[in-house]
Amino acid sequence: MKNENVEAINDLIQINNDRVEGYNKAARQTDEGDLRAIFGTMSSQSSQFAGELKKFVRAEGEEPAGDTTVRGKIYRTWMDVKATFGGDDRKGILASCEFGEDAAQDAYKAALKEEDLSPEVRQVFETQKAALREAHDQIKRMRDSQPS
Repeated sequence: MKNENVEAINDLIQINNDRVEGYNKAARQTDEGDLRAIFGTMSSQSSQFAGELKKFVRAEGEEPAGDTTVRGKIYRTWMDVKATFGGDDRKGILASCEFGEDAAQDAYKAALKEEDLSPEVRQVFETQKAALREAHDQIKRMRDSQPS
């Protein structure tokens, strides 16, 4: 596996770490049980995905990424600002989560453009991207169903 592929995998590990942190933060910002349950499920999903990706990095004798992205930190700070200024309603929280889901889709799309990915790594990327697309669509449907 090329070094660029390890970098691409580590980028996705960080995006999944962002997603874990983002959904944990979103769960803390709401008292609504249904949202907390969904956010918990999505956080767990990304923990699982990061674990799957870390195996590929370790197999190359490299150390997997253990942090989040700068973009993810900015996103969580933005969520804090929104909450401070009254943007912590159900629709606002879901809109913030959709923003994060869009970032995850972009990261997977970029990673899939990497040349020389092994078929196994490419399959994992595609499977995870599809699952994250379903999560995105669920969040979007929920957001769209909220009154303005």
